[in-house]
Amino acid sequence: MIAGGLWRTVRTGMKSLALHKLRSLLTTLGVLFGTSSVISMLAIGEGASYEAQEQIKLLGSQNVILRSVKPLDDPNQGNQRSRVVTYGLTDEDLERIEETFPGTSGVVPVREIVGEVRYLDRATDARVLATRPEHQTLTGRLVVEGRFLTSEDERTLNNVCVLGTEVARFLAPLESLLGKRIKIGSDYYTVVGTLAPRLRLSEDRPTAGSDVTGEVFIPFETARKWYGRLQVRMRAGSFDMEEVDLHEIVVAVDRPENVPVVADASREMLRRFHGQKKDYEVVVPLELLARAEETKRIFNVVLGSIAGISLLVGGIGIMNVMLATVTERTREIGIRRALGARKRHIVTQFLVETVCLSIGGGTLGVALGLLIPLLVERFADLVTIVTPAAPLLAFAISAGVGVLFGLYPAWRAAEMDPVEALRHE
Repeated sequence: MIAGGLWRTVRTGMKSLALHKLRSLLTTLGVLFGTSSVISMLAIGEGASYEAQEQIKLLGSQNVILRSVKPLDDPNQGNQRSRVVTYGLTDEDLERIEETFPGTSGVVPVREIVGEVRYLDRATDARVLATRPEHQTLTGRLVVEGRFLTSEDERTLNNVCVLGTEVARFLAPLESLLGKRIKIGSDYYTVVGTLAPRLRLSEDRPTAGSDVTGEVFIPFETARKWYGRLQVRMRAGSFDMEEVDLHEIVVAVDRPENVPVVADASREMLRRFHGQKKDYEVVVPLELLARAEETKRIFNVVLGSIAGISLLVGGIGIMNVMLATVTERTREIGIRRALGARKRHIVTQFLVETVCLSIGGGTLGVALGLLIPLLVERFADLVTIVTPAAPLLAFAISAGVGVLFGLYPAWRAAEMDPVEALRHE
């Protein structure tokens, strides 16, 4: 009996909405767009957070990375056409870390070499990095073709190199460079492998005018033999001479819980031996990962709040329309009360109409919200992730909006005096 009465109330509500199709459709749009925006914004935010975290993990979540940072130019030096700048990490810093730091499973130095990379008639200013064979293991770099540097290359001072994918594709788009000889600066090197690209942070940004932002790796001892500590960089008619021992030191930590200890020890050691000269930075991927998680949480709250405002606007639209509907149907309400309908019957009737509007808009909104991330991935080339909770949350909120904003119009209709309602014109 109760189910039959409820079904009759639902049919009555649906017929009432069908009498004003355009008004019902426009009212539903507010909920529709609000629901879809909740799902799509959360999906885009989740995708962006996931991509950032995955890239940070590629740096090695158990690594501590020390980098040389060139100090700001001293204005007291004037406009000298040439000068020597000494800064950054030193060989002594490397020795201290290797000999005194507990909890480390590997230490790899990296030195950046200034020099044009050329193959036949194509050339680029890619980053030439001198390092040891352990660099690949510590940083998790993937070999696409060939091999990485070996201890034999270090021992025999071989002129070999490993190219980043970007450099290889730029120098030879249609062929493999494996076994070919390329020119780095004034020396020739044999290509023995190609690596997949990695995330760049801080000082890894491309320089102005460079064609490609990839990397070229050469043996550390080979670089020490052919290149001195002093390097010359040409800049707009003048040239700077930089004296840097090491541009980067990658420290692998044996256990995740020791990462903060090694990071703090690195900062303290550099602070003690470099004094007030802030010519270094310490990058801790594990800390970046924790920040990314916190940023993700804040990002989702902000995006969800913005999308929730859209649903709030849609709910206000529903309330506005239902209040107008109550005024239009005052005489109908009076007749129903005169025929024996109780207040709860009137409340149920109008609540059914608002819930039908909100659920209809919510259902269409979920469909649109699942479609938008697919379009974003297809046309904007961004990663989007729709979690199962997002559609459920958006639909539940849309249904709740219908009930919440339909209560007052339904209560107002039920509280009408039957006699006054019958007299209403």
